Amino acid sequence: MTITLINKKDKKEIEITENTTVEDILKKEEIPIETVVAKLNGVTVTEDEIVNDNDELEVIKVIYGG
Repeated sequence: MTITLINKKDKKEIEITENTTVEDILKKEEIPIETVVAKLNGVTVTEDEIVNDNDELEVIKVIYGG
């Protein structure tokens, strides 16, 4: 199974297994979960969302400060 990962301007295909979560992908790609918002096929999701074949996962960095 393959998904498309979009991180900033980078777009790449990633092989996944059945029941892979957004969190699994973020950890594999070494993207800190607490610093991003994930959109799966254009919809904001939590890290426990299951990713399916041909999905598009976009990672948006959250900027915060004081």
